[in-house]
Amino acid sequence: QVQLVESGGGLVQAGGSLRLSCAASGRTFRLYTMGWFRQALGKEREFVACMWWSGDSIYGADSVKGRFTISRDNAKNTVYLQMNDLKPEDTAVYYCAAGSSSGGRWSKDYDYWGQGTQVTVSS
Repeated sequence: QVQLVESGGGLVQAGGSLRLSCAASGRTFRLYTMGWFRQALGKEREFVACMWWSGDSIYGADSVKGRFTISRDNAKNTVYLQMNDLKPEDTAVYYCAAGSSSGGRWSKDYDYWGQGTQVTVSS
Protein backbone atom coordinates (compact mmCIF):
# COMPACT_ATOMS: atom_id res chain seq x y z
CA GLN A 1 0.00 0.00 0.00
CA VAL A 2 0.93 3.62 -0.48
CA GLN A 3 -0.01 6.58 1.68
CA LEU A 4 -0.07 10.12 0.33
CA VAL A 5 -0.01 13.12 2.62
CA GLU A 6 -0.56 16.59 1.23
CA SER A 7 0.43 19.86 2.83
CA GLY A 8 0.77 23.52 1.95
CA GLY A 9 -2.81 24.56 1.37
CA GLY A 10 -4.36 27.60 2.95
CA LEU A 11 -5.89 31.02 2.42
CA VAL A 12 -4.16 33.48 0.12
CA GLN A 13 -5.09 36.70 -1.59
CA ALA A 14 -5.47 36.89 -5.33
CA GLY A 15 -2.08 37.24 -6.97
CA GLY A 16 -0.35 35.32 -4.21
CA SER A 17 1.45 32.01 -4.28
CA LEU A 18 1.28 28.67 -2.55
CA ARG A 19 3.36 25.53 -2.81
CA LEU A 20 1.64 22.22 -2.25
CA SER A 21 3.61 19.15 -1.28
CA CYS A 22 2.63 15.51 -1.36
CA ALA A 23 4.80 12.94 0.35
CA ALA A 24 4.38 9.28 -0.46
CA SER A 25 5.23 6.43 1.87
CA GLY A 26 4.90 2.69 1.72
CA ARG A 27 5.46 0.70 -1.47
CA THR A 28 6.65 3.74 -3.39
CA PHE A 29 8.55 1.81 -6.06
CA ARG A 30 5.24 1.49 -7.84
CA LEU A 31 4.74 5.24 -8.22
CA TYR A 32 5.49 5.90 -11.85
CA THR A 33 3.02 8.74 -12.14
CA MET A 34 2.27 11.42 -9.57
CA GLY A 35 -0.21 14.18 -10.15
CA TRP A 36 -2.60 16.78 -8.87
CA PHE A 37 -6.32 17.16 -9.28
CA ARG A 38 -8.67 19.75 -7.82
CA GLN A 39 -12.34 19.89 -7.04
CA ALA A 40 -14.23 23.10 -6.47
CA LEU A 41 -17.47 23.11 -4.54
CA GLY A 42 -20.27 21.78 -6.71
CA LYS A 43 -17.97 20.89 -9.60
CA GLU A 44 -16.37 17.73 -10.91
CA ARG A 45 -12.81 16.81 -10.09
CA GLU A 46 -10.43 18.43 -12.57
CA PHE A 47 -6.97 17.32 -13.67
CA VAL A 48 -4.31 19.91 -12.90
CA ALA A 49 -0.94 18.37 -13.72
CA CYS A 50 1.11 15.22 -13.51
CA MET A 51 4.72 14.21 -13.75
CA TRP A 52 6.18 10.82 -14.62
CA TRP A 53 9.27 9.25 -13.11
CA SER A 54 11.21 10.49 -16.14
CA GLY A 55 10.48 14.11 -15.31
CA ASP A 56 8.15 14.67 -18.23
CA SER A 57 4.96 16.46 -17.30
CA ILE A 58 1.62 17.59 -18.65
CA TYR A 59 -0.85 20.18 -17.47
CA GLY A 60 -4.60 20.25 -17.55
CA ALA A 61 -6.69 23.35 -18.05
CA ASP A 62 -5.23 26.23 -20.03
CA SER A 63 -6.05 28.43 -17.06
CA VAL A 64 -3.19 26.96 -14.99
CA LYS A 65 -0.55 26.82 -17.69
CA GLY A 66 2.14 29.38 -17.05
CA ARG A 67 1.02 29.86 -13.45
CA PHE A 68 1.34 26.37 -11.96
CA THR A 69 4.48 24.24 -12.03
CA ILE A 70 4.70 20.60 -11.03
CA SER A 71 7.96 19.11 -9.85
CA ARG A 72 9.04 15.91 -8.27
CA ASP A 73 11.81 14.61 -6.03
CA ASN A 74 12.04 10.90 -6.68
CA ALA A 75 14.55 10.39 -3.88
CA LYS A 76 12.04 11.81 -1.41
CA ASN A 77 8.98 10.32 -3.11
CA THR A 78 7.47 13.77 -3.08
CA VAL A 79 5.64 15.77 -5.69
CA TYR A 80 5.13 19.52 -5.54
CA LEU A 81 2.77 22.00 -7.11
CA GLN A 82 3.98 25.59 -7.18
CA MET A 83 1.02 27.88 -7.76
CA ASN A 84 1.66 31.49 -8.65
CA ASP A 85 -0.62 34.40 -9.49
CA LEU A 86 -3.50 32.62 -7.81
CA LYS A 87 -7.02 33.59 -8.76
CA PRO A 88 -10.33 33.15 -6.90
CA GLU A 89 -11.32 30.51 -9.46
CA ASP A 90 -8.38 28.39 -8.25
CA THR A 91 -10.24 27.88 -4.97
CA ALA A 92 -10.72 24.14 -4.51
CA VAL A 93 -9.65 21.09 -2.62
CA TYR A 94 -6.43 19.88 -4.20
CA TYR A 95 -5.75 16.17 -4.29
CA CYS A 96 -2.49 14.39 -4.82
CA ALA A 97 -2.60 11.11 -6.71
CA ALA A 98 -0.10 8.43 -7.58
CA GLY A 99 -0.02 5.26 -9.58
CA SER A 100 1.85 2.85 -11.79
CA SER A 101 0.07 3.72 -15.04
CA SER A 102 1.81 5.42 -17.94
CA GLY A 103 -1.23 7.63 -18.27
CA GLY A 104 -1.88 10.63 -16.08
CA ARG A 105 -4.70 12.83 -17.25
CA TRP A 106 -7.58 10.76 -15.89
CA SER A 107 -8.58 9.69 -12.41
CA LYS A 108 -8.56 6.07 -13.55
CA ASP A 109 -4.82 6.33 -14.18
CA TYR A 110 -4.18 6.53 -10.43
CA ASP A 111 -4.23 3.91 -7.71
CA TYR A 112 -3.71 6.07 -4.64
CA TRP A 113 -5.13 9.37 -3.45
CA GLY A 114 -4.36 11.81 -0.69
CA GLN A 115 -6.97 13.24 1.63
CA GLY A 116 -6.93 16.64 -0.06
CA THR A 117 -5.83 20.08 1.02
CA GLN A 118 -7.99 23.19 0.81
CA VAL A 119 -6.79 26.16 -1.20
CA THR A 120 -8.83 29.32 -0.86
CA VAL A 121 -8.05 32.43 -2.87
CA SER A 122 -9.73 35.64 -1.79
CA SER A 123 -10.40 38.50 -4.18
